[in-house]
Amino acid sequence: MNLRPRLAALAALIALAAAPLAAQVPLNRDAQVAFFGIAFLDTSTEGAYFGAREDEQARILLLEDEVRARFGAEGLALMDNAPVAEDLARIKNPANCYGCELRIADKLGADYVLVGEVQKVSNLILSMNLVMRDVESGAMVRGLSVDIRSNTDESWLRGMRYILKNNFFKE
Repeated sequence: MNLRPRLAALAALIALAAAPLAAQVPLNRDAQVAFFGIAFLDTSTEGAYFGAREDEQARILLLEDEVRARFGAEGLALMDNAPVAEDLARIKNPANCYGCELRIADKLGADYVLVGEVQKVSNLILSMNLVMRDVESGAMVRGLSVDIRSNTDESWLRGMRYILKNNFFKE
């Protein structure tokens, strides 16, 4: 049995799958970015019984500050959301609102819209993602999801820093 054709086909599939990752389009450093924050989804049993925890709510703010600081350090301006504050107040999760984030960012005059989520499955398992879309086309220009272990400030920050370093600003 000749494995060469199968290996060649497998190599071609891997190359095709990896091509979008290698061909990341550079960000327009003059662009205006609307950052609509990071939503927290607690699907854990603990959350169902006891509700929101103050330390986790504080960690969301910590992550949002980290994102703002890194974007600022990279020279990307994050816009003031005050003109669309009423629109945002009506939305529980801008990362999952059927494109409303694009419409609101367009209303704001943004080039890109940035949204994130942290989902708590348990105190040990959490998933976080950050996605940036081109407002005009709706195309995702950056985005990554990571799973983290441990529910601490350090683990949350490590997860977000990984996303920012290895996807958003790896150019």
